Amino acid sequence: MAEHIVVEGAPAVPILRLNRPEKLNALTPEMLARLAEAVGALDEREDLRALILTGTGRAFCVGADIGVWARQGPEDLRRRWIHIGHRAFDRLARRRVPVIAALNGDAFGGGLELALAADLRIVAQTARLGLPEASIGAVPGWGGTQRLPALIGPARAKQMIFTAQPVDAATALSWGLANWSVPAEAVADQAQEVAAAICRLAPPALEIAKMAIDAGRGLDTGATLEALAAVAAAATEDAGEGTTAFAEKRPPVFKGR
Repeated sequence: MAEHIVVEGAPAVPILRLNRPEKLNALTPEMLARLAEAVGALDEREDLRALILTGTGRAFCVGADIGVWARQGPEDLRRRWIHIGHRAFDRLARRRVPVIAALNGDAFGGGLELALAADLRIVAQTARLGLPEASIGAVPGWGGTQRLPALIGPARAKQMIFTAQPVDAATALSWGLANWSVPAEAVADQAQEVAAAICRLAPPALEIAKMAIDAGRGLDTGATLEALAAVAAAATEDAGEGTTAFAEKRPPVFKGR
């Protein structure tokens, strides 16, 4: 299934592409596992500045492959679908660099939830976005009940989930679900323009800003506070004195700065 998740493009701004156009990029457990693996590997690259997520063909992603999903029992759904999906989407959301979702077409169910894990969303003007799970007796299971209300408010999130009706790109833009809406043929270029703007800025500043914004929303708040506190402490003269004294096997002389 590796060919269904493709990494391409420049090293500083790679493109992570869903590549199953014959199934409208519907997700399988194998694709989710490969997605998590690819995102983790990309984050290890020191030259990484931004990440673009997109799809091949006329859809971004229509969610879980229902043909595969329907064959799963409740325990398999919990262990395979929900757990693997959350691992992949959470790993994407927690990347240190900005993640740009370039929605070249429709994003339904898990496809919209995948886009919600990105920091920014560019949506084709012809695209529709929706969470239709209730129409088949299911509920959004990969962040739709959490990330969507945080982004557009609970009332609009309930509207999308309770009616199972998609919204168009113009509505998505007015609600803040999309950051940009452009013609379908311009989505890729717009993503590159946004990435280029990001690359002109200081990487540490963007990384810290992303951490601070997410921590303010209650995401990894403790870990973020500890990371920033560790950096602040390490920059003090006393920290240098402490490590030097330890190496020299003598008591440190701290100066309070």
